[in-house]
Amino acid sequence: MDKAIELDAAQWKRFTVIEAKRIMSRFNIPENGGISGLIKALRYRIYANINVQEIIKISENRCVFRMNNCRVQYARKRRNLPDFPCKPVGIIEYEDFAKTIDPRIKTRCICCPPDQHPDNYYCAWEFTIEE
Repeated sequence: MDKAIELDAAQWKRFTVIEAKRIMSRFNIPENGGISGLIKALRYRIYANINVQEIIKISENRCVFRMNNCRVQYARKRRNLPDFPCKPVGIIEYEDFAKTIDPRIKTRCICCPPDQHPDNYYCAWEFTIEE
């Protein structure tokens, strides 16, 4: 499992930046697009089409992203397996995606497996820009 997570993290380190740049280009999201640019970009990610997620805009400088139903975690749950411990990969994925949209964005993991999480979402991420 450790080796699988290590390899997964290495691939996400590259892919998340490529994905963010493609989304920015295709959907006219400017560099340094702030939280609004990030929210727009998150809606166009590959995962947005296969998972149930929500984005809560709290202010111009802060939002929270939640993965309410993750296809990977849901498949494991159906098989009575524990949550996949994706936090190390998620940190790389979401930090690098947000930084590609706007280098000022700070990413904080609220929860992500193996962390405990509420029943209504698997992971949650807070994105902020300091004024």
